[in-house]
Amino acid sequence: MAFLIVLAALGFLMLAAYRGYSVILFAPVAALGAVLLTDPSLVAPIFTGLFMDKMVGFLKLYFPVFMLGALFGKVIELSGFSQSIVAATIGLVGRSRAMLSIVIVCALLTYGGVSLFVVVFAVYPFAAELFRQSNIPKRLIPGTIALGAFTFTMDSLPGTPQIQNIIPTSFFGTTTWAAPWLGTLGAVFILIVGLLYLESRRRKALASGEGYGTELVNEPVAFEGGKLTHPLIALLPLVLVGVLNKLLGDAIPRLYGSNHSFVPAVIGEAKPVVQEIAKIAAIWAVEGALLVGILCVLACAWRPVTRRFAEGSKAAVGGALLASMNTASEYGFGAVIAALPGFRLIANALHAIPQPLVNEAVTVTALAGITGSASGGMSIALAAMAETFIHNAQAAGIPMEVLHRVAAMASGGMDTLPHNGAVITLLAVTGLTHRQSYRDIFAITLIKTAAVFVVILIYSLTGLV
Repeated sequence: MAFLIVLAALGFLMLAAYRGYSVILFAPVAALGAVLLTDPSLVAPIFTGLFMDKMVGFLKLYFPVFMLGALFGKVIELSGFSQSIVAATIGLVGRSRAMLSIVIVCALLTYGGVSLFVVVFAVYPFAAELFRQSNIPKRLIPGTIALGAFTFTMDSLPGTPQIQNIIPTSFFGTTTWAAPWLGTLGAVFILIVGLLYLESRRRKALASGEGYGTELVNEPVAFEGGKLTHPLIALLPLVLVGVLNKLLGDAIPRLYGSNHSFVPAVIGEAKPVVQEIAKIAAIWAVEGALLVGILCVLACAWRPVTRRFAEGSKAAVGGALLASMNTASEYGFGAVIAALPGFRLIANALHAIPQPLVNEAVTVTALAGITGSASGGMSIALAAMAETFIHNAQAAGIPMEVLHRVAAMASGGMDTLPHNGAVITLLAVTGLTHRQSYRDIFAITLIKTAAVFVVILIYSLTGLV
């Protein structure tokens, strides 16, 4: 019964998300419904002590990133930089390769360390303009961005600075460059198969006479500033964000040390406020890089941006609020589900899979899917079962680097179910619904999940690391 309650809560929330209902409303309903069926006396304590605690904790850390990312995307749109880069891209690679162009831009930003959520906000104006000019259906934008930002550069390519590639290092004593050959081969598989799938969808739409679409929402506004900026100048803010994110990420820990504290200037005795720099440095780095990127756009295109900045900034902040609240509600849902007895039953049942790497892959991707979070599901799986994974791997002669790569890649597989926070954010930003675009996101999810088992097969046949 405990197992069925967890599945029912998960199924209910996925259905609600797919049907277009607000996840902000239905995530707590699904989570607390599961608690009600498990132990009614815990509904109120878990709501305030776990669900709200995790939700507010997420907003405390990440809302500034969402807001600055949305504002960065908006000024890129208002400045005409998106149109400039799109025009240059079409001239360089042709209209038929619009999808490849967007995948490459997403991949470069993600591999450069820019948050997945920021990439969605920053790239959408480019994607919308490029797809419109190439007459490709807008409904294919989410799948294209998902392939570029949520897959191979998130956890497959060695060295990627995304959190999904960092978490396993503390459990297996590895580095982010673990299993470089396996990770690269997995990334190539995802990229090629993903592009082939998206291209088949584009060709099918073209054959049926379907264009970009009409009566769409959240469309970037038309540029009214006259002559477009040179594409190299238009690219400068994006380059700055990627480079400064890396530089600030390295400089902040050196500047502040491992901890930093200050005493607030208030009446009476005040306790020092202590910041653990290791936990916040990456977020500060992204925020600083985005601020510089926004200032760069303003410096290069002051007139066209300021002409509509008041209205545009309101829309950006509203979008950031919705996207961050959606994701934070998902975060709270995952925390509640992970605390239920039925979740523990699922985790324990996964012990029965005999092959160590398959065991790890299935466990991590299943828990990521249930919680709707790649990092959350992997953290739960490794915290509970890392010692078992290590013991089984050592008995089978499997290097820790392979465990690292399989865990990282598996976390980004089935986590992108309909209730996933990144998926909901992506759809909200693009102004599309699950009905319109989730099919393509799910196809990319299946390709990503299959890549994990392709990597396991390659290792089993060749021993390549």
